[in-house]
Amino acid sequence: MHWLEIHIDTNHAGLEEVQALLSSLDVDGVMIEDEEEFRDFLENNHDYWDYVDEDLERRMAGRSRVTFYLEANESGFARLGEVRIALQGLKQDRRDLGSLLMTLEDVQDADWENNWKQYYKPMEIGRRLLVIPQWEEADPGDRVPLHLDPGLTFGTGSHATTRLCLTALENLVHGGERVLDLGCGSGILSLAALRLGAGTALAVDIDDKCRTAARENAGLNSIGPDRLDILVGNLLTDETVAERIGGGYDLVLANIVADVIIALAPRVRGLLNPGGTFLCSGVIEGRAGEVADALTANGLDILDRQEDNGWYAFTCRDGRKD
Repeated sequence: MHWLEIHIDTNHAGLEEVQALLSSLDVDGVMIEDEEEFRDFLENNHDYWDYVDEDLERRMAGRSRVTFYLEANESGFARLGEVRIALQGLKQDRRDLGSLLMTLEDVQDADWENNWKQYYKPMEIGRRLLVIPQWEEADPGDRVPLHLDPGLTFGTGSHATTRLCLTALENLVHGGERVLDLGCGSGILSLAALRLGAGTALAVDIDDKCRTAARENAGLNSIGPDRLDILVGNLLTDETVAERIGGGYDLVLANIVADVIIALAPRVRGLLNPGGTFLCSGVIEGRAGEVADALTANGLDILDRQEDNGWYAFTCRDGRKD
C-alpha cells in the first residue's frame, strides 16, 4: 500500500492551529516536531541524558512541523485537496503562524513501518551470546541465543553500553544468581543473565512501556514470571518501590546514565549480598572519573573498567569490611 506523507511547517504558536484545522477535516494521528518543546524536554530531564546527538539538534533547529499520512488513493488525494484549501484560508487569516508550507512525499508501508528492522541483524557478543532479533532466523551453534524485539524501549545489544554489559555478564554469571536490573528497558540484560544461568531476576524501569517489552521478550526466550519479575517505579524517589526491591542480590545491573549512577551509588551496598557484584554502564567519556569517584567513595572496589567507543562500564564489589 502506498501512502502520502505530508508535512506542514509552522511555528510554535501555529502547531495548535494546524492540528485543529486537520482535526476538523477528520485527519488525526499526527506527529509533532517542535524545537521549543524539544529544548524544554532537555532542560527538565537532565538526569536521563548525558549528551544530545548533534544531527538531532541540527534537525530540530527552528523546526515546528506537523506530519500526517493519507492513503495514496482517490479518497486520500481528495482529503489532501481539502487540507490544501483549508490551509490556504488559514494563511490568509493569520500572518503569525510561520510559513504554513505544505510538502509531500510518496511512501510505501515498508518505508515507514518496517525498514528500521533492516538495521538489526543477529549479533555475536562476547564469547557466548548471540542476540537474535525476533524477525530474524539464525543458527546459534555453540552460543547462547537471546531473542529480542526492542519495541519502543532502549536495549537491542547494538549500543556500546549494552555490549559492554553483556560481555561482562559472561564472566559474572556462574549459575543460580539473584539479579536486579535497574533501568531494564527491553529487559535485555535481565534476560541475558537468565539465559546464561542466573536463577531469578527483578527488572525495574521508570517507563511503563518497559513492562510490556520485557515481558514479551521474556516470552520469546521461554522465560516465565517465576524467573523474571518486572516492576515499574523509581528506586531513588519512591520508598515503596525501594521496599519492594529490597536487597540481597548477587548481581545488580544499571545501564543508565552517569547522574543516575552517581545518585544510586550510596544505595548499592544495601542492595547487594556480601560478595555481590555491581555492574554499571551508560557512562560517557568525560564522566567516567566522576562516576568512579562516587563508587569508591561509597565503599565499592572497582574490579574492572572497560571502554567501547567512548562509553565506560564498571564492575564493582563491596570493598568495606563491616
